[in-house]
Amino acid sequence: MSMTKPDRPIDEARLEQALRVANMPTLTMVLFQLTGDQRWLNDPYRPERSSGLGPNDSGGFPDEVAEEIRRCAASAIMTWSRGRTAAVPIPDPELLRRMLSICMAEEIPAEYERVMREEMGLVPPEPPEPLHTNEFRVVIIGAGISGIIAAVLLRELGVPFVILERNQEVGGVWLTNTYPGAGVDTPSYLYSFSFFPRHWSTHFGKRDEMVAYLADAVDHFDLRRHIIFGTEVDSAAYDEATQTWTVSSRDSDGSPCAVTANVVISAVGLFNKPKIPDIAGMDRFVGPMFHTAHWPEDLDVTGRRVAVIGTGASAMQVVPAIADKAAQVTVFQRSPQWVGPCAEYFAPIPEDVHFLMDRVPYYQAWYRFRLAWVFNDRVHPSLQIDPRWSDPARSLNAVNDGHRRYFTRYLVSQLEERPDLIEKCLPDYPPFGKRMLLDNGWFAALKRDNVRLVTEEVRSITERGVLSSAGDEVEADVVVFSTGFETTRYLQPIEFVGRGGKRLRDIWGDDDATAYLGITVPGFPNLFLMYGPNTNSGAGGSYFFIGESQGRYIVDVITKMVRSGIGAVECRTEAHDGWVAQVDEAHSTMVWSHPGMTTYYRNKRGRVVNNSPYRVVDYWLMTHDADLADFTTESALRPQMEARR
Repeated sequence: MSMTKPDRPIDEARLEQALRVANMPTLTMVLFQLTGDQRWLNDPYRPERSSGLGPNDSGGFPDEVAEEIRRCAASAIMTWSRGRTAAVPIPDPELLRRMLSICMAEEIPAEYERVMREEMGLVPPEPPEPLHTNEFRVVIIGAGISGIIAAVLLRELGVPFVILERNQEVGGVWLTNTYPGAGVDTPSYLYSFSFFPRHWSTHFGKRDEMVAYLADAVDHFDLRRHIIFGTEVDSAAYDEATQTWTVSSRDSDGSPCAVTANVVISAVGLFNKPKIPDIAGMDRFVGPMFHTAHWPEDLDVTGRRVAVIGTGASAMQVVPAIADKAAQVTVFQRSPQWVGPCAEYFAPIPEDVHFLMDRVPYYQAWYRFRLAWVFNDRVHPSLQIDPRWSDPARSLNAVNDGHRRYFTRYLVSQLEERPDLIEKCLPDYPPFGKRMLLDNGWFAALKRDNVRLVTEEVRSITERGVLSSAGDEVEADVVVFSTGFETTRYLQPIEFVGRGGKRLRDIWGDDDATAYLGITVPGFPNLFLMYGPNTNSGAGGSYFFIGESQGRYIVDVITKMVRSGIGAVECRTEAHDGWVAQVDEAHSTMVWSHPGMTTYYRNKRGRVVNNSPYRVVDYWLMTHDADLADFTTESALRPQMEARR
């Protein structure tokens, strides 16, 4: 990502034009690495801290300082393009830590230095020594983000694998969710593979571009020949006698199929089973009625009355997208959501930015780091419950209360002429208690004359629409369930049968999944989970970062198996139970255990099943190197592979 030399000379005029839209804190770090001049790390060239989620492109620099940085950067970049090496290509640990903090204008924890040194490509990782194995085989279930990560890493390692995908194309959740307005609420340059960059068209990628990006990655790494499309996995059973798994599936016409492998990687995702509420009268409605994940391809809402049940992430995208077409949109809200401002949500990314990402050394690495800090770990300290805090119902601590004031001011500013909406939309629980949402026109849509927000519960569905608990019937031509997914029912309906005939569903129950590191479960040798329990980053951020950490860990275990002639690895109960206890203890003092709201993060007993209590940087460090001391191992019962060096 850092680029050691240009692939061709840079056009100076083109560079100067592109620098007009450069992110200035990013550019200052580039300038220092190219020149080594310490003045760029001191005032007046230190940027100001960003107060929100925006990219803070100006860095808060006065115009004359920004011009000086651009002018000197242009000179340094041109000099580099003509052959001069960067003065500081690999900052020492203390210097890099200082640079990270200067770039963000706030103290960055020391742990970030090791993570970002590797993630930014400042020390390019050595490519793995191929294993050259023909006998050892892996089955990956799912061809979404997780499955693609696992496949790319296995391909690089030289381990045979097959991907079983129930759909006819890759993309996972982005393939199946086609509702109007569907898109990403994490910046595109962060919500993407570290190993497969793209020229994103907007700051926040929309659904079609995400699907195209994932398909492009599959084609780039030649993965399609490893994928069996249109096959739905029913079960996977472990055979102790052969140290293998048999994965049973059905193809699109119902014909059974079975694949045997040494290792199974579940990459089925978290948001793959729509949650549809059981509401009286659902069989009576005469019009289209569906979950957002099943939006009919041929549906036209123009001039129609639409009832949207739910106000979560998908509703927040659907309602603004259809409000100017539908005759009437009625939104049924169970509880309000905290919404943050986002001026860049629909903003295009100029070609000049693409030029900087492609042609300027270190630029993309520093830009991505800035996004990672803001969207991944910056808010983590504010998610901790302060037992001495005077108003625990509304906030957790002083910083969290500051967030509440900030988001409240924004909400009031957007709805100031509608006090009725302010009352309905202002949450009474702490910020980040539920998934934070970005304003993509939500408040503007709610103020439209043809949009109504109903806070009474839904009592029933009628032939003509929706009946509220207040006894009001809202007539509708279309009913949309924006009611989320079965996020606590991991891996269902697939039946996993492990050692001694143990069924994973019996161990977990319906909604209480646990796994060491969110990846591996005692009693189920050679089974690895991606996006498993307690690995969701609840405060926001990019799953790609988590997924790549998990993929790296799993492939490290597989590598050690192959190198050492190990046939089975099974997570030790002590490691698993210790991890679960630590996770639960950490959650007991965090916002997602707060009693003031309901959330899909928790199961019926109130245990946080989805979210990780750790910072993203912590999880990266935890999963960087697999320790086989956490596993019980068995030697291979027969030669499985040829590992040539």
